[in-house]
Amino acid sequence: MSGRGRLALSAYAATLLAAGALTPLVEGVGWLVQAAVLLGVQSGVGALTRRVPLARTLTLAAQALVTLVLLTLVFARDHALLGVLPGPQAVMRLGELLVAGGEDVGTYSIPAPLTDGIKLLVVGGVVLIGLAVDAMAVTFRSAAPAGLPLLALYSVAAGLSDGGAGWVWFLLAASGYLLLLLAEGRDRLSQWGRVFGGAARNSGGLADGLSGVSGGPSPVRTGRRIGVLALGIALVAPLALPALDSGLLGGNGPGNGKGSGGGTISAVNPLVSLQNNLNQPENREVMTYRSNIQDPQNLYLRILALDEFNGSEWRSSTRRLTDVPDRLPQPTGLGGDVSVTEVRTNISASRSYQQTYLPLPYPASEVRVGGRWRFEPEGRTLVGDDGQTTRGAQYEVGSLVVEPTAEQLAAAGQPPGELLREYTQLPGSLPDVVAETAERVTEGSANAYERAVKLQDWFASEGGFTYDTTVTSGTGSSAIARFLRDKEGFCVHFSFSMAAMARTLGIPARVAVGFTPGTMKSNGAMSVGLRDAHAWPELYFQGVGWTRFEPTPSRGSTPSWTRPEVPTDSASDAAEPSADTSTEPSAAPSADDSCPPQLRQEGGCGPSQEAGAAAPTDRGTPLGTVLLVVLAAVLVLVLPLSPLLWRTRTRNRRLGSGGRTPADAAARTLAAWREITDTAWDHGIAPDDSLTPRKAAARIVRLGRLDTTAAEAVHRIAGSVEQVLYAPEPRPADGLAEDASAVRAGLRASAGRATRLRATLLPRSSVRVVWAVADRRTALAERWAGRPGAGRWTARLRRLTRQHG
Repeated sequence: MSGRGRLALSAYAATLLAAGALTPLVEGVGWLVQAAVLLGVQSGVGALTRRVPLARTLTLAAQALVTLVLLTLVFARDHALLGVLPGPQAVMRLGELLVAGGEDVGTYSIPAPLTDGIKLLVVGGVVLIGLAVDAMAVTFRSAAPAGLPLLALYSVAAGLSDGGAGWVWFLLAASGYLLLLLAEGRDRLSQWGRVFGGAARNSGGLADGLSGVSGGPSPVRTGRRIGVLALGIALVAPLALPALDSGLLGGNGPGNGKGSGGGTISAVNPLVSLQNNLNQPENREVMTYRSNIQDPQNLYLRILALDEFNGSEWRSSTRRLTDVPDRLPQPTGLGGDVSVTEVRTNISASRSYQQTYLPLPYPASEVRVGGRWRFEPEGRTLVGDDGQTTRGAQYEVGSLVVEPTAEQLAAAGQPPGELLREYTQLPGSLPDVVAETAERVTEGSANAYERAVKLQDWFASEGGFTYDTTVTSGTGSSAIARFLRDKEGFCVHFSFSMAAMARTLGIPARVAVGFTPGTMKSNGAMSVGLRDAHAWPELYFQGVGWTRFEPTPSRGSTPSWTRPEVPTDSASDAAEPSADTSTEPSAAPSADDSCPPQLRQEGGCGPSQEAGAAAPTDRGTPLGTVLLVVLAAVLVLVLPLSPLLWRTRTRNRRLGSGGRTPADAAARTLAAWREITDTAWDHGIAPDDSLTPRKAAARIVRLGRLDTTAAEAVHRIAGSVEQVLYAPEPRPADGLAEDASAVRAGLRASAGRATRLRATLLPRSSVRVVWAVADRRTALAERWAGRPGAGRWTARLRRLTRQHG
């Protein structure tokens, strides 16, 4: 491979290694594979244009143009000319995604969902960094400054992740940069011929090594200096960058305002973790509760509402926070003629379940909870303040069971103008098929209630939809259109699509996120697990307020007010609930009460599941996560300590040689001498092949400032070496290991602290590993050259890889 080919490959590898630091910021690694493909195409275009050859600026322009086409093809194909060319609409679409991605970065917790906007930011950013690195290192033949964009990529990742981009990613990024510097140095030196910078080494001699250190070539020396500077900046720069907060369905969300009546909340979207929770191999328990409600299947535990749809995602609006009142205000839109019963619920959250939002039955009327919590009136949500989470929380909630009749919902009046405008807003990017489908499905309906019921029934049973949690969970307009076409998805798709279609019909709608009621145990307590995570639409009817609908088949329970001629017998008992939420483990399995009653009667819920303990059961961190953490820790420890480990192994092997034959005795003597010279080299005394063993021993004693014991040990081993090399019948030497240990102790005693630390952690003699690899490669090359026809194949490969300029 030519010099520029090696440089281009090194630039490609360095960019990908640095891009790895972004993986803790977003979920999944599919984007990295996509970025690698785009980088490969971009690098290949650069190689072809340099081979023509074109002027440097034209090469850069060609790569930039191909990069724009690739990004258009991936992110704005529907808006591009002929599906490929980046026309004005495609450029506008890319701009919209960039704006949405910037908003998502400030909204989501880490790891953030791979929304279209965030995906464009990370993939486009990596590709642009790759273009800059390739241009500097390959096109303009200056690899050292290419470390600056690589540094920027790692530093941004490290700053945003607040330590998530740790030492493993730092070492990978640094290794990629050093690989690039070495490739450039080799390319520059190859243009001038071989350069000798010191005494030659002899792998077969007694004192293999470097006799002094001469000035390295200028390009390598410059690269080292810039490399050290860049790595130093990389350690400091992240400290000045802001960090994203972490976790909604596990961890802390964004910071909230402090003080009485102040602060705002920009909610983190929990739908990212929802699909992961539904696909967990174990339904890990996150909370348990007891309630005096007769039918717990209507007791959904709501986290928050997503009330804003911008075309890329459903999200929660920025709202003002207040102190939690003793009695929560009357729900918006609820009239006095609707049947309402207040129930009490005691909830106990697992210590493994951490989120910023407090799960509550809706609408809650009173909440008794310890800790620092704030109230968001519009969504009737409690939000943790100053790092407050649900971890191990024990709280009591009073809530209303609102039971409207079909007649009341059908007779609902016009919503207030401001509410109607806010909750029927739709982005211009929403495909026409959404509104057209809504009109077709609800054709012939007399009012908003009938339209809502027809939408629910169409999704749940009549439209031919399939429930599948493995479908990619898009959150934008294109995802809704794709769901309506493919008719496969899970609760996110069903709730988003129904809410969007309701808005096209002029019905105020939003999406609620939380948990279905869970599974009832034999003792009456309810257990809520990760697989009970759910999303459902809420539609507004004047006189009733925000009303739950259930379009997702086989999930949750169908509301009674959407089932004709079904009595609403879910009134609660007057008895107060038990304050004790902990119970004994269940002795027998119980039916899955998260299944709708109708399906349960028809036997469509599958086999019953064994109920767990009523008290939260923290099963701990999954085994796979533990193994990954252990592997990462091992890598972080082993990589920096590999020179130390190699040196220790080599010392033990040399001083522990066995055998009783004269040849074995000679080998032990020479191994002990090699160990002494390497130990001296580790402490700053470079080997000198031109000296005899006796003079080399005297030099070690003089430069190492050895005491009498260590000096005598050096001379004894040197005398044994002369016996092996020159005596007709060498005398066997005893105590070689003890003498080598004495020399090492003497060298350490006379050296400074920094020298001792360097000799332990970064021994200079570990360069023998590199020499061994080089010797093996040379041997393989010579063996290949000796094969018949090898010269012809080598010449052909050189012609194929020859570069111009």
